Amino acid sequence: MMKKLFSLTLAMVTALGLMLPASAAEETTDEALARVTQAVKAALDLDTDAYDEFQGSWYEDGLTGAWDLYWSTELEEELSISALDDGTVISYDLGLPYTASNSGDFPVFPQGDEAAAARAAGDFLDKVLREGESVKLEEPRGMDILGGDSYRYSGVILLNGLPSPLTYSITVDAADNRVRSFHRTTAEDTFLGDVPSAAAAVRRDRAAKLLTDTLELKLEYVREAGGTSAVLRYLPVDTDTFYVDAATGALLNLTELEDQMGGWGAGGSADNTAAAESEDSGLSPAEQAGIAQMEGVRSSAFLDQSLRAEPVYGLTEYALSSAAYRLAEQEGKEDQVLCVLSYVRPGEEDSRSRTITVDARTGAVQEVFSYAPGMEEGETPALTQAEAQVKAETFLSALCGGRWSALTLYDGRDNTEDRRPYYTFTYVQQVGGIPFPENRYTVAIDSGDGSVYRLDYQYDEDVTFAGSAGIVGETAALAAWAGTYDTVLAYRLVPRPLESGDETEARLMELGLTHFYELRLTYALEREERYLGIDAATGKPAAPESGDTAITYTDLSGSGVKADVEKLARYGVGYDGGRFRPDKQLTQWDLVALLASLEGYCIDPETADESTRDTVYSVAYRMGILPRGTRDEGRAVTRGQAVKCLLDCAGYGPAARLQGIYTCTYSDAAAIPEADLGYAAIAQALGMVRGSYQGDRTATRGELAAMLCRLLERQGANAGA
Repeated sequence: MMKKLFSLTLAMVTALGLMLPASAAEETTDEALARVTQAVKAALDLDTDAYDEFQGSWYEDGLTGAWDLYWSTELEEELSISALDDGTVISYDLGLPYTASNSGDFPVFPQGDEAAAARAAGDFLDKVLREGESVKLEEPRGMDILGGDSYRYSGVILLNGLPSPLTYSITVDAADNRVRSFHRTTAEDTFLGDVPSAAAAVRRDRAAKLLTDTLELKLEYVREAGGTSAVLRYLPVDTDTFYVDAATGALLNLTELEDQMGGWGAGGSADNTAAAESEDSGLSPAEQAGIAQMEGVRSSAFLDQSLRAEPVYGLTEYALSSAAYRLAEQEGKEDQVLCVLSYVRPGEEDSRSRTITVDARTGAVQEVFSYAPGMEEGETPALTQAEAQVKAETFLSALCGGRWSALTLYDGRDNTEDRRPYYTFTYVQQVGGIPFPENRYTVAIDSGDGSVYRLDYQYDEDVTFAGSAGIVGETAALAAWAGTYDTVLAYRLVPRPLESGDETEARLMELGLTHFYELRLTYALEREERYLGIDAATGKPAAPESGDTAITYTDLSGSGVKADVEKLARYGVGYDGGRFRPDKQLTQWDLVALLASLEGYCIDPETADESTRDTVYSVAYRMGILPRGTRDEGRAVTRGQAVKCLLDCAGYGPAARLQGIYTCTYSDAAAIPEADLGYAAIAQALGMVRGSYQGDRTATRGELAAMLCRLLERQGANAGA
């Protein structure tokens, strides 16, 4: 929200001549730079003697300004710091010289000490945060993926121990626990005025009552995931955002207050229809010719003539510019052939266009999309919203046939208030007086000539609906819904009118603003979990599907490689499908499928179709798992071949192929061929194979997982060394 505001104001603030801070008026620019540089070095305990060059400059950003300080060396180490004029550090970026890895791009298990990283982050934050500011380090990101090399923390800055709109992020290198970057927002460029007291005069329970009284629910049918049955659910009504002022107890409608900011607060809505285009999935001329020979498919000339015969589509002054046929697959039904007819109406200044998609066999209209220039300021639409609604209902009653009796108006919008040249109406199916919005028709009516500006619909006749007997009442549902929230006391941004007596506010008023944010201590409803609504049958909150894509297995109990397989799975390496089959003899396809998951291609090798297999083999060739032309999915893979494949992928191949320099202590070392001795020795040094080498024996899936796990562990240790 605030980023949009400041990106818009930056150029204008600069044009108005925001000067150096007051202290700079009493000192030269070089003196001010020296003062701030010394303050920053003292705050961070910086020793900058090793840097060869230093530069500093002042820049203006939004409501305040900052100094950019930059150090560098001939070895390409760089340090960039931004600070306010009082020395407050607002950004820190440490760039180190590039060092090439000798292990190629092969991923590694992350190596680091989370406790040490947290201490480093905390120590740094203690140096840069102001009095009254603090943070609670949340769980870091960055080390939960293969190749992770840093701990990344982010969150809100607490003011007087309470959450605030100020945010921070900090990154700590996992190898040496040095802070690599830090960024924060400040009060100066976020709100006007001071930070209020943290003492609330209003009790939490009183605020909770005021806030929960603003909640509204509506009873609707929703389809169960992946099925054809619909259940009843109380869904939240999209209402305004409310706070309760903790000092006065006033209920604040933040949505209305931000509307007074004239679009500067939240981002203005865009006309999404302007970005819509007909699908670029048309068939080639040869394919169109083939489709034209299909029984029942009409020519574009016939379809165009049929549309022009219907005045409701308003095509009198439009010319047909193109027609494209395409196939639309329908599950369980004959594929549908669609024809997309595009029309244009040239104008002196702005042209208009209309695209109509029809069933190429029946001519039934499937979709309408139009573009027309927005209405001029002060222009009055030729039709009222009520007149447009009559035209919408007349059109839909003819289009929908028997469905029309089950449809009712769900949403009607006067888009002309935003100078758009149409009104929009959405009609949805009702079952026993309860809406099912998934079955819907949306039609927009041109406010100038009453034609159909847009049409979009979906309707599934096969949905079955649960009965309404025994469902919980709305009062109980509202109570359950309110119970999913916590009433949280925090500092929040609230718009207030600007006053010309203040220099900063006067400058904002010159930019055209009438309101800007101040910081208030408020209560608001918040929750960590996401809920869709209240299940009307049980009265319990309905949670969305977890979308958990973590790899889990049901067949590892008692397996000696259980720990290794599960460790790989934590980083997304493994097989999909729920079974690993650790004792299964390893095939080339098993090996390829497992190693491809290192790059995110997690599949079930037992059920993958031919297209998926082709994709995974392409990944294998690119990764160097095997050369092109050697695909043989069912071929058994020996332990020695698995070792070679892994070490070659990890970049050890050239060293392993050196002759006459390796020894190893396997119980069967004498039986290892000279050509394989380097691979066997490196595998032993890395802990991939222990005891006997048994290079000629067919490996198992579990043995491959254990080898890969040891390799990723040692690779990570080497990378951090």
